[in-house]
Amino acid sequence: MENSKFRKIANYQYTSEAYLFKGKLESEGVEVFLQNENTINTDPLLSNAVGGVKLFVKSEDVMKAKQILDSIPDYSVDDNGELLSCPNCGAQKIEFLTTIKDFVSLVNFIFGILLSIFPFYTKYKYRCESCKFEF
Repeated sequence: MENSKFRKIANYQYTSEAYLFKGKLESEGVEVFLQNENTINTDPLLSNAVGGVKLFVKSEDVMKAKQILDSIPDYSVDDNGELLSCPNCGAQKIEFLTTIKDFVSLVNFIFGILLSIFPFYTKYKYRCESCKFEF
């Protein structure tokens, strides 16, 4: 067995986030190890107490892994992989969100909670972090 050491390069609050980045790194040939994933899958409220899901890579792959993670945009992108721009101010810090502002969304949300199912109808929007414009 190899005597490779692993180094922590990132923390994530949810295992779903960690799995996305783990998949990206593994597709690029980087070996990845996750710590605390089973604990947080069992009880997501423990995420802050245990420090989230920790992503480790081999020491010799740290620079490559950081470059790969840095190449992933933090904000919403279009179908071509380009950052979206706000139609109001032109900023490129756009986040994707769901809203429950109209009556149909509210009724479906309550219906979903009462029956313990996912809501059938939600509105998806983008919001600019700079001017708070929603589109």
